[in-house]
Amino acid sequence: MSAAPGSKGKVLLAYSGGLDTSCILVWLIDQGYEVLAYMANVGQEEDFEEAREKALKVGASKVFIEDLRRELVEELVIPTIQANAVYETVYLLGTSVARPVIARSQVKIAQQEGCTHVSHGCTGKGNDQVRFELAYYALDPKLQVIAPWRIPEFYQRFPGRNALLAYAAEKGIPVSQTPSKPWSTDENLFHISYEAGILEDPNVTPPKDMWKLTVDPEDAPNTPERITITFKEGKPVRVTNETDGTDVTDALDLFLYLNTVARRNGVGRIDIVENRFIGIKSRGCYETPGGTILRAAHIDLEGLVLDREVRAYRDEHITPVFGKIMYNGLYFSPEGDLLTKMVPLTQTNVNGSVRVKLYKGSLSIDGRWSDTETLYDMEQSSMDVQGDFEPTDSEGFIKIQSIRLKKWGAKFQK
Repeated sequence: MSAAPGSKGKVLLAYSGGLDTSCILVWLIDQGYEVLAYMANVGQEEDFEEAREKALKVGASKVFIEDLRRELVEELVIPTIQANAVYETVYLLGTSVARPVIARSQVKIAQQEGCTHVSHGCTGKGNDQVRFELAYYALDPKLQVIAPWRIPEFYQRFPGRNALLAYAAEKGIPVSQTPSKPWSTDENLFHISYEAGILEDPNVTPPKDMWKLTVDPEDAPNTPERITITFKEGKPVRVTNETDGTDVTDALDLFLYLNTVARRNGVGRIDIVENRFIGIKSRGCYETPGGTILRAAHIDLEGLVLDREVRAYRDEHITPVFGKIMYNGLYFSPEGDLLTKMVPLTQTNVNGSVRVKLYKGSLSIDGRWSDTETLYDMEQSSMDVQGDFEPTDSEGFIKIQSIRLKKWGAKFQK
C-alpha cells in the first residue's frame, strides 16, 4: 500500500530521464515522498526539455535543470590539468571531475526548496554512490540520503531491466523505444565512459560502433592537423588552429573546440581495467578528446618553464594524491581543500605556448616556447656554444656526487 505523497518529506532526486531514475522517481512517490527532479547540464548530449516534461508527467512537483558547464571547466577540469592528475597512471578522471559540481548544485537547490532528503540512481557496486554521498554529507551534514539501489526492498523488487519495464508499464512511465545498448555510459563535456554489459569480459574488443565521440583513428583524416595552445599560469587561455586560423580564448569555448579537433582526429581513447574505490576491479573504456590534448601540452610546457625541484615535489606529493582524491570522491574534504590551494602555487611560471600535431588517433609535440620564462637558455644548453657555463665546473660536481658511490663500490672490491 502506498503512503500519502509528501508524508515522509521532500526529496530532490538526481534525475537523468532514463528508465532507472524515472522508476525511482515514481517509487519514491509511492513511498510517501514529494519528489523534485534535478538535472545537471555538464555537457552531455541530452534533450533536457523532453526530460523535464517526462519528470513532470510521472509525478515530480518541480524540475530543476542547471547549466554547470562553465563551472565544470573552470573549477574542476582546468585545475585537474594543472595538477597533471590521473588515476592509476592512465585514467583522466572524466567522470570523477564532474561529480563535485553536480553534487554541490543539488545540495544548494535542496536547501533552497526545504528538502529533507536527496537521492540518486547510482548502483551499489560503483564509485559514484561514494562520490555523491560524501559530497552531500560534507556540504550539508543534516541532509538525509536515499540510495534505492542499496535498499533491499527496491533492488529485490527490480532485479533487472525487465522488472523496471514492467513497473514503468504499470505506472504509465514513458519508455524510450531505442534499443538498449549492451553497455552503460556516463557523459560530460570532459569525456564519456563505457562499462558493464559485454565489456565486463576484459578480453572482449569494444565494437566499433560503441565509440561515440571520436572517429575511428583508422578513418581519421590522412592529413595532420596542427594547433597551438597558449597557457598562462598553467591555464589554457588561447587555442589557434594553424591550418584554418580558428582562434578561441574563452575557457568554455576553448575546451569545446579542443574536443572538436580531437574528435575528428580520433584522439583520446583508452581501454583499461581499474580498481574501484570500494575494492572491485572494473573494466572501463573512455574517450577524453580535448582533455588528452590539454594534459599532453601542459606537461610538455612544464618541461620548458617549471623549476626542477618544484616539478619533482608536485609530481611526488600533489599529482598522485590529487588524482586519488578526485577519484575517491573526496574533493570536499580537508585534504581536498588543501590540495586545490596548493596546485596554483606550482603554476605561477607555467606561461608559454605549445604546438601540437594531431594525426590518426595520436598527438605529438612540434615545438614550444615562452616569451616570459627564462629557465631554458639555448646558448647554455648548446653543445656548440660554451656560453657562460664552464665545463671544468662539472668535475667538482661529479666528485661530490661520487663520494658515496665510491664507498659503496669499494665493498665489492675486497
